[in-house]
Amino acid sequence: MITSVGVLGAGQMGNGIAHVFAQFGFNVAIYDIAAVQLEKALVTIRQNLERQAKKGIIPEALVAETMGRIQTTQDMSGLKSVDFAVEAVTEYEPLKLDIFRKLDEIVHPSAILASNTSSIPITKIASVTKRPDKVIGMHFMNPVPIMNMVEVIRGHATSEETFTLTSKLVVKLEKEIAVSQDYPGFIVNRILIPMVNEAIFALFEGVATAEDIDKGMKLGTNQPMGPLALADFIGLDTVLAIANVLYEGFKDPKYRPCPLLIKMVNAGYLGKKSGRGFYTY
Repeated sequence: MITSVGVLGAGQMGNGIAHVFAQFGFNVAIYDIAAVQLEKALVTIRQNLERQAKKGIIPEALVAETMGRIQTTQDMSGLKSVDFAVEAVTEYEPLKLDIFRKLDEIVHPSAILASNTSSIPITKIASVTKRPDKVIGMHFMNPVPIMNMVEVIRGHATSEETFTLTSKLVVKLEKEIAVSQDYPGFIVNRILIPMVNEAIFALFEGVATAEDIDKGMKLGTNQPMGPLALADFIGLDTVLAIANVLYEGFKDPKYRPCPLLIKMVNAGYLGKKSGRGFYTY
């Protein structure tokens, strides 16, 4: 039975994942190397819970109850007793592999290790552990407390038991599950990132302004956010990282990242988090 969850990474995705697990009754330990990031995560979680309570989504009493189920640690060994761990650090393969090597040595052998990666192969992540059968992809959508879908990815060695337990967790979090095999980009980003990249090509080639590209896609295809605004929201560095995974994984030129995207990332124009991307914030 899974009662305790470790979350590795206290950024936007990590704090959202910790939020929903704690909200639905799990004891949560958040690990991050930066104390300031952990403090910021707790503030963000409380603010989001209070916003939910104000809208009547959750009872007021659940705010304090949820916060009481969350603890933080700057030492990965603080996760040694968790039943289930979710890694949610930067989309950078060497970092993720290093974390899984260390985590595998720390948590008890029966624990499941999940990755929130949006594109890196689960099979490759699992290969650096001694429990590849207990490694799985659990890709939450952003913002986690609001988005109702979780992409679950089976690695080559992921066991049926691991898949079943993870699927049951998704149900307990009152979210829908979409199951993907372990190929670059899985389902969502294999379709989404090429669309975003094509929008960047349209801007790069002078087809239209950023505003008109986004307006065309919002009003013409009924999307809640235009692809360039979405890229800014995701982070252009993350968009580029996923595009590169697709390009390298499939060796197909249709996934080639737009030169404008590469140039903007090199310039530090990463979108909303840096204050400037296709738009200024």
